[in-house]
Amino acid sequence: MPAYRTIRVAPVVEPVAALADEEAWLARERYPVLMGFRPVFGAAREREEGGWQLLSSFGAPTPQSARDGLASHFRRRAREAEEAGRQEIRAACQAAAERLDWEALDEMTVLEERYRVVRAENVIRAGRDGPEPPRPSDPDPAGPGAASRLSDRTEGFVLDTVIPTGPSEGILKAELLALAHREGDPPQVREDARKAAVSHPGGVLLPPVFLFAEKEGGAWRSETGDGGTPQEARDALTMLLRVLAPAMQGLDEATRTVYREAADRLDAERGSELSFGGRHLRLVRVERFVRIGPDGPEGPRPSDDDPDEPVMVQDMRLRAEGTSVEEDPEEDPEFAARAEMLRRLTQEEMARRGRRDEG
Repeated sequence: MPAYRTIRVAPVVEPVAALADEEAWLARERYPVLMGFRPVFGAAREREEGGWQLLSSFGAPTPQSARDGLASHFRRRAREAEEAGRQEIRAACQAAAERLDWEALDEMTVLEERYRVVRAENVIRAGRDGPEPPRPSDPDPAGPGAASRLSDRTEGFVLDTVIPTGPSEGILKAELLALAHREGDPPQVREDARKAAVSHPGGVLLPPVFLFAEKEGGAWRSETGDGGTPQEARDALTMLLRVLAPAMQGLDEATRTVYREAADRLDAERGSELSFGGRHLRLVRVERFVRIGPDGPEGPRPSDDDPDEPVMVQDMRLRAEGTSVEEDPEEDPEFAARAEMLRRLTQEEMARRGRRDEG
């Protein structure tokens, strides 16, 4: 059997890893339902020694966002090469970045290395009481306001099916490989999922991510973007409560007070549940899974939402329509007031987090 179709399982010896494997097994009992939702994207580089290595900032919401991230990677390499006096490398990387500004490329070869936009499925476990929260063994080292300074856990992560996993993770891989599509998906989405199960029958688990979801009626919907640790998701929610919601939603003073008190409570307790103002939110653990085929990780599917054009194509279209992206729209008083509030509240929040670090 080809290596990419193999799930390699090895005994877990290291105590922390053994605890994580036991928790994963218990999660299957308490949260037996696997539910997939929107995919995310990032860029990876093929390694000479085998497998593909993820670049930074994996988790873009659309393929084009991942392409833009890959262009930024090449521009950064071009600057570093120029500083080192390596003009051939600088020219190749700059040319790659400029090409991505014009073309929606999901794979390219630069300096004899292959790069690819990679697709990952987001999956959560759920049980009778809702989605699974973080597990005790999930790393959460940073305090309130400091999680964004941690290193990206996915940067440099190697996608390679020959790397063994623990027994519980191996079972999860098998479950996810069998999870072809969601109930209610449109026909094109179901067809693409069916094709992917054949063309990319293997898989690799990425480090989990975390987000806050709100319970509305009998359903849960995401309220924040995802973070690499539980605290990063908490920090995203406190920023929303103290800064973004007041500035963008025009909350009255009474509601702003309720939101501030909820954010303060979340900072103090560092919990996984938060109720305030008739709302209930939970910190949710999200598994990420990349399908692997004979030629490496899966790229974007035709049915994936990809509404944006490459930046220079968009620029040319807007200019042809008579709209210059360099022109600022006329500011109305309400917009200006909200922008000023956003600036002020952001400064206050950054100062608060700075004082916490000093203390």
